[in-house]
Amino acid sequence: MKKLLTRLFDNKSELSLQQRKRLAAWRRLPPATVSTPINKMRCVVMDVESSGLDLKKDRLISIGAIALVNGQLALGDYFYAVLQQPTASDKENILLHGISGSDQMEGVPAIDALLDFLEFLGRDPLVAFHVAFDKHMITQAIDQYLNFKFKRQWLDLAYIMPALNPDLAENCRSLDEWSNCFNLENETRHNALADAIVTAELLQVALHQGSKRSIAHYSKFLSLEKSLRWLTNQGDY
Repeated sequence: MKKLLTRLFDNKSELSLQQRKRLAAWRRLPPATVSTPINKMRCVVMDVESSGLDLKKDRLISIGAIALVNGQLALGDYFYAVLQQPTASDKENILLHGISGSDQMEGVPAIDALLDFLEFLGRDPLVAFHVAFDKHMITQAIDQYLNFKFKRQWLDLAYIMPALNPDLAENCRSLDEWSNCFNLENETRHNALADAIVTAELLQVALHQGSKRSIAHYSKFLSLEKSLRWLTNQGDY
């Protein structure tokens, strides 16, 4: 009876032998060293699109990511996938990200899409804008489809940019506002890859500004983020 109930209520996916080998190979990779200057390493800037903003019920629809290698945008080193959905999201959601119902239904099987993403990522650190949502969606999907807890360092530019530009922070909060402030163009807003690219360009701005304050290492940017989070929680920012 216990086994029957487990089969009925456990929605975890079953990986094939080849998929398990791919995942095992990824998990054996050595972690990146976050004490390395960002302009001397590879980091991955990413964004996601989902079926909505409800963390409890909405699903991951697409992943877009691009690598920043030695401080340079590596235009040939990118990742994009639409995950195959059991049902298409609603019309309002489709109008937002432009991924049609048929594209959603015919996407890459979730297990393969997530394995492809992990292999693209390697063990390099991640960067995003407003990390909490992207992190939740990726972590939740990996837990559901790949059956393990995804733990990785994330750097959040939504905190880094105001920390480096306090004079702009009052008027710049969203990715669009920060992009406009530095004349970064994004003609395909709410496309995960396009948003990842403009976020990577914003990271380049942060690297240039950080270098003037002797902030170059990924770990130092993490400390800067932590400091602003603390000030924000104290109501001092």
